[in-house]
Amino acid sequence: MDSKEIAKRLAGRKPEIMEMTKHCAVFIPLVCHEDRLHFLFEVRADDISQPGEVCFPGGRIEAGETPLECALRETREETGISPDTIEVLGQFDSMCNYTNVRIDTFVGTVSYEEVERAMINPGEVKQLFLVPAAFFQENQPFVYEYDVAPKIGEDFPYELLGDCADKYHWRRGRFTVPIYHYEDKVIWGMTARILRHFLAEMSRT
Repeated sequence: MDSKEIAKRLAGRKPEIMEMTKHCAVFIPLVCHEDRLHFLFEVRADDISQPGEVCFPGGRIEAGETPLECALRETREETGISPDTIEVLGQFDSMCNYTNVRIDTFVGTVSYEEVERAMINPGEVKQLFLVPAAFFQENQPFVYEYDVAPKIGEDFPYELLGDCADKYHWRRGRFTVPIYHYEDKVIWGMTARILRHFLAEMSRT
């Protein structure tokens, strides 16, 4: 391998996030109802992972599809809302976490009539519900923070590091868990992190 071959490989390659093992896409649905903007949420079915949690439509990107195609497909599969009835407003930020998962997010509008006609997939979704955007603007979440620390075993080969072994300090991270309470619903975790960041970015002047 020489520099010319490396340049050729880089020219035809789309940059990715290093060590990412799972790539997902999420749709943030906005619904206008009674002259107010709302967010549309799902409650996950009881027989799947993270049962009963509140989330946005979304899931793992399949081979051959774009992140946006994934977000719209998952929305259709979970809620029955057709991509043809969705107005995509644009792509929002992506999230990567310490579990090597990347989540791309997209924002769009869905009519209230489509929400009323929604045919949820009971194998994935227990319920759909709306929350006024104003609620999140007027109510800050409770935010829990915790350290993400490396757990290094006694078998780590410090002897291979030479003189720097005694000077090396493993880095810690910091993780936040926002928690919103709306009526009888709890919106927390990854969904609340996406929502909180979205609200913050959209309110910037």
